[in-house]
Amino acid sequence: MNKPLRRVAIFCGLLILALLLRDNWVQFVRADELNAHPKNTRVRIERYANERGNIIVDGKPVTGSVDSKDEYYKYKRTYIDGPMWAPVTGYASQAYDANQIEKIEDGILTGNDDRLFFDRTLAMFTGEKKKGGDVVTTLSGAAQKAAFEGLGSKTGAVVAIEPKTGKILAMASTPSYDPSSFAGYSGKDEKAWLALENDKNKPKLNRAIREIYPPGSVFKVVTAAAALENGKVKDINAATDTPEGWKIPLSTVPMKNHAQGCANASLNKALEVSCNSVFAKLGDEVGVDKMTEMAEKFGFNAEQFTPVRSSASVFDKKADRGGNAQASIGQFNTATTPLQMAMVTAAIANDGKLMKPYMIDELRAPNVDLLKKTDPEEMSRPVSQENAQLLQQMMENVVTNGTGGNADLNMDGVKVGGKTGTAQHGPKNAARPYAWFISYAKTAEGSPVAVAVVVEDSEGTDREDISGGGLAAPIAKAVMKAVLKTRG
Repeated sequence: MNKPLRRVAIFCGLLILALLLRDNWVQFVRADELNAHPKNTRVRIERYANERGNIIVDGKPVTGSVDSKDEYYKYKRTYIDGPMWAPVTGYASQAYDANQIEKIEDGILTGNDDRLFFDRTLAMFTGEKKKGGDVVTTLSGAAQKAAFEGLGSKTGAVVAIEPKTGKILAMASTPSYDPSSFAGYSGKDEKAWLALENDKNKPKLNRAIREIYPPGSVFKVVTAAAALENGKVKDINAATDTPEGWKIPLSTVPMKNHAQGCANASLNKALEVSCNSVFAKLGDEVGVDKMTEMAEKFGFNAEQFTPVRSSASVFDKKADRGGNAQASIGQFNTATTPLQMAMVTAAIANDGKLMKPYMIDELRAPNVDLLKKTDPEEMSRPVSQENAQLLQQMMENVVTNGTGGNADLNMDGVKVGGKTGTAQHGPKNAARPYAWFISYAKTAEGSPVAVAVVVEDSEGTDREDISGGGLAAPIAKAVMKAVLKTRG
């Protein structure tokens, strides 16, 4: 063979080798990526080729599937009380993919998960139609309804947790949306999707886990926990040596109180009437490092997964003394999700033990065989049992004698602890404040529920009338009452 032919042969051989390498790269290395790519139409067609399994609450489905009468997408997703459950289920759309539980557990719901291989194989021999498995949630229908109806036309969110297990009992966000409205891929579905995308009120935003707010005075329970754990307060009823005009460090500006009787108030009294000066001073005494340590034990500065991802709540670990003092009363850079504040409350109600929050209890095959069961998991112990019970005493005093009276259930054998918060925000705090309330109910058997409520805005409410006790506490009360009724 002469030299030119040999060069051509070598070049052609290299081209064939490159083609083989590329083909293997696409088929094996990138196979999973390409299969899951949102622009891969085959994925969407496969997702709706058969009836999807259901998302279950209280033993009943809150989702369904109907025949689409379509050549490509045979089945379309439907939702029962869609706006109420959207923050939990998410959506599954033929045109716009899926999110939240619908996305995370898509393999189970479509029947394509590897754990359902035997079911698929058996169906080939029996001739049965392929069907997806079910996702059984921890949610309480009664608690979710109380939360959603309590929020009503308000903008806000509610999260309720069972403290001893971490089970999420309610997760509501308003304004909401109906996932059924864009479950198909028609022009009507597109119009509904675009309307939601362009809505300035952001109804598709799950405020319970994806929005972070200044917590205001509800954060004071974290500061109280830090003060107790670090020995800055040993007697919750002893004077704290805090002058009325206590000045913010590195500043000549005194900390302003909105309550009377804060001078030298005890920790118990300071939480009852919500004294800024006492908690700012305690935060300064604890110091930014220990304050950060306490906040992070409760879950701050880290994303949470329920398994849906929750945005990380923030406590500024690099704040100077003045910033730390303000952060310790829930202002400055402190920001939190409602889920995070429900976690704080649950840990206190559970005698200092924080359980990892979760809302998927079981995964089941189409024949209802159990595929996976979620076991409660301890996340951390932010405070000792002794100090947790002191915090409970103070929070129960807030409801009995302080600003949280609207959450009192007045039920025999049930104690309610709580904390109000009215968080200022915006340039020069000129925006309408957020109304917060955190609470728990406790019986002789322990606490069955801890709740966090934030009301971002309420139509027809004057700025002067916005308060955690006035707007948020009644919602928390309704949720706690609903849980207690279902427990008998």
